[in-house]
Amino acid sequence: MAAVTVEDILSDLPLGFASLILRPAPASSAIERFLIVDADDEAPDGGAAFVLLIGVRGRSALPALRRLLKNPPPVVAVKGMREELAEAEELLRDAGTGLLLVDPGADWDRLLSIAKDRIQPRSYQSEVLTLLEEDLFAIAQTTARLTSSHVLIEDAANKVLAYSTVSNDIDELRKASILARRGPRKYELLLKDLGAYRELHRTRLPVRVPARPQDGLRERVAITLFAGDRIMGYIWLQETGGGFGTDVEYVLNGSAARASAELIRYRNQQSVHMREDRIARILSGPAEAAASAHSEKIPAERPAALILIGISDAEAQADDAALKHGELANLASIHAAAFKASAVVGQFKGDTAVIVPGLQSTAAEPGLRSLADAIVRDAAKHLGISPFAAVGPVVPDLLSIHSTTRITEALLSCVGTSPDKAVATVDDFEAEILFREAVQNFTSSTFRHRGLSALLQQDGELAETLHAYFDAALDVAECASRMKLHKNTVYYRISKASRGTGLDFGDPRDAMVALLHIQEWAGTNKEHLGTK
Repeated sequence: MAAVTVEDILSDLPLGFASLILRPAPASSAIERFLIVDADDEAPDGGAAFVLLIGVRGRSALPALRRLLKNPPPVVAVKGMREELAEAEELLRDAGTGLLLVDPGADWDRLLSIAKDRIQPRSYQSEVLTLLEEDLFAIAQTTARLTSSHVLIEDAANKVLAYSTVSNDIDELRKASILARRGPRKYELLLKDLGAYRELHRTRLPVRVPARPQDGLRERVAITLFAGDRIMGYIWLQETGGGFGTDVEYVLNGSAARASAELIRYRNQQSVHMREDRIARILSGPAEAAASAHSEKIPAERPAALILIGISDAEAQADDAALKHGELANLASIHAAAFKASAVVGQFKGDTAVIVPGLQSTAAEPGLRSLADAIVRDAAKHLGISPFAAVGPVVPDLLSIHSTTRITEALLSCVGTSPDKAVATVDDFEAEILFREAVQNFTSSTFRHRGLSALLQQDGELAETLHAYFDAALDVAECASRMKLHKNTVYYRISKASRGTGLDFGDPRDAMVALLHIQEWAGTNKEHLGTK
């Protein structure tokens, strides 16, 4: 990884905090450490250091600067007004050292904290930056799929961090940006002349930039990546011939929330393990949910909900299953972030999980269902898979979210075997969930009806008939039609089973006992029954 530059640090500073009035010479611009120098320090070694000169300001900093230049640093930060530092500027220019002029009212501690976030041991930065780039490239690629455009993600200094797959229909600006890993200066000036950056800095909404055929520019939509009031970077979308769709701003808002979150986590030095297990932590119980909410600045006291998204058994066993899981999570995270910026997306027991905190009320189910519908629809369209989603019950606060895990998992299982529903809430499968739980509890017990158990194991033909009979709601004619048998044959087999077991299938209690045994038998004979 390239060493940190003063522009990297400057891009993190709030507007008006400091200005770079003198750039360091290219040969000495790399920064590997930071150094706090007091005005009375004797000739400190400033090599490869970002120096904060404290205790003096303006013209009174000259003696300390002269001592510092015996081992010149790449850049030195000094408080004062520019007119007070004209002599210092000349002195530093001759030494190839840059000068960062800090506002007299600015806080040194804040500057030091920002510098520390940027200046880390090279091995650490390399590992974390690799993870960041992987995340940002995934966001760029997913955004490109959802908007049918080319996507570029830049930092605040217009350095290219990630971009979507390149094809032939990109304009000269996009091509040059990718090749140089930053926007060419002439295009940056053109975009500024068009007012694009002024508008981007003014609003948190997407900004449209019209095409300029005479300058080789296609139509663009861009959005600024913010962390509080600090600008972290930009996402640029270039249209590819068909124009932008009606939902481009919705998708771009979600992409911006996701990209901002990744950049903030990178700056805050959070480890990959913390990023991977946020879902598991929040769902493990109230204490971990409270800790996660505090560290992630998530509103814990407002209603929350869990959405689980699964894929079919065949897709889960395919060679590219891991890739599809990652693509699905990226797509879900963009939709979720557009719906609620504080949404958390990750993996949970092999499925994609979306935790949506900070809901306005417990009556948020329709909106959550629309979110799940959009994820499932776009995954089918852009990823070539057939996912299904379970929208769990809305709970009063985030600390209660763990209580919905079991029922949401049970709901997902029901949706996964449903032929006509790809997204569901508990209302859609309430009776089925209870029935499956009863079967599961029965299966975990060791006591069985001896006569019926023996019949189901010993007479496969009779077992299939009983299964079809109960599946047809005890309707002999419907059972016969499904099995392509004469009704009398079905009557004979049902009577034989009743005599052999002593159970009256017309009695609700006996029917319930029989049904539990038959469901257990069916669960171990799926391939024979041809069920999915």
